[in-house]
Amino acid sequence: MGDQKESLRKITHTLAVKNEEISNFICTLKQSLENLEANSNRVQDDLQSEFGSLHAALDEMKENMLTRIKQERASRTYELQNQLSACSKALESSEELLELANQTLVTMAPAFRLSLKAKASDNMSHLMVDFSQEREMLQGLKFLPVPATPEIQVSECQVCDNTVTIVWTLPEPDNKIEHYILEHRRTNHEGPPRIREDYPWMVVEGIQETEHTLTGLRFDTRFMTFRVRACNKAVAGEFSEPVTLETHAFTFKLDSSSAHQNLKVDDLSVEWDSSGGKVQEIRKEKNRTNSPLHSPASRSALMSPKRGPTARPGRDRFTAESYTVLADTMIDAGQQYWEVKLDKESKAFAVGIALRSLGRFDQLGKSSASWCIHLNNWLQQSLTAKHNNKARTLDCPIPNTIGVYVNYDEGVVSFYNAKTKQLMHTFRTKFQQPVIPAFMVWNGSFSVVTGLQVPSAVQSGQRKNSGTSSSNASLT
Repeated sequence: MGDQKESLRKITHTLAVKNEEISNFICTLKQSLENLEANSNRVQDDLQSEFGSLHAALDEMKENMLTRIKQERASRTYELQNQLSACSKALESSEELLELANQTLVTMAPAFRLSLKAKASDNMSHLMVDFSQEREMLQGLKFLPVPATPEIQVSECQVCDNTVTIVWTLPEPDNKIEHYILEHRRTNHEGPPRIREDYPWMVVEGIQETEHTLTGLRFDTRFMTFRVRACNKAVAGEFSEPVTLETHAFTFKLDSSSAHQNLKVDDLSVEWDSSGGKVQEIRKEKNRTNSPLHSPASRSALMSPKRGPTARPGRDRFTAESYTVLADTMIDAGQQYWEVKLDKESKAFAVGIALRSLGRFDQLGKSSASWCIHLNNWLQQSLTAKHNNKARTLDCPIPNTIGVYVNYDEGVVSFYNAKTKQLMHTFRTKFQQPVIPAFMVWNGSFSVVTGLQVPSAVQSGQRKNSGTSSSNASLT
């Protein structure tokens, strides 16, 4: 009976999902019909406008040419009429001379000097036009085609240094393309988009080339999905098939339940709070006094060794002089990288990694369960690498931001100047259990940047140093 109910439940769930898909598709079809009506009216109006503009341009050209012909005719008519008048007067003068044969040759000179060649031609063929090419062009006028669908070239796409470069091609060249539109969104799964996604599409418009690079990213999901479409003057084409790329980035938050009570912890930032311990003790005492478990009737139960306290999730909070907080995500494989922006005026600060078993009284670097670099501003400033209660002074400038690189499989922990990518120190060991990002601050503050890929400069430096022996053997 139970199996039948489970089968019925699965069938019901499947039908419900299918009904939702059909309902969504019906809504899509209705919206498509509305869009078709609106788009048809729009392109019809655009066509009327384009032909109206073409007619107006032809009418304007026609008027200009007619005006040119009229001006040329008037100019030539004026020249020919003047010449005709001059010739008529010359002819009259010649006839008079014929009657007065006794007149001297000097008197007849104007008639002989007169040019008998017309000053203007009656040929107007230079103002004729040949519209045969334009006529063929107009006869070949067609609707502007919808751009072809681009194809993203996955093999040429790159994900590195917290940037993603997307490359695509068209099936064939199209000189009518004006720009491309690229859309991207974060996702938590590999493969094509699902009906419902957690994140919306982000849009990049006006791309002129067939590639685009997204910079300054912080990857808080493992995958990103991309799609692109081409646009000409009139219309946008269909989106390409979505492509999902893996981002390879390490993301975590700070575990406030592990933090020393004098640390005020946000998701990715910490501030020193000197009153934190006192406030915690006051709240604890108030809760203890008001608790029914503190009543006389229950004291014997509290004192009983058989009754243990309720287990609290997570580890014990750091205490005493271990002003420490851990991350909420462990590292048990691969290469990871994160950065820490520190307040250089902090009295003391440390960043590194630790085993989950790090004692609640243990300070970073003072046991075999943690590796760190430590900034000390108390009395005099010093920067040291610490592990297993051994320290080595580091001869390098103190950066504003420190990059931490962990290669779990190779047993490598390296610290970098995050801006210049200059190596500050490397620990080499062999991890026997998962490690976790660890931080310490006293009278100061810091913030953490996660979701970062391992920078290319760091990877290159690690490859160069992988074959060399460690100069930090005394600390490992």
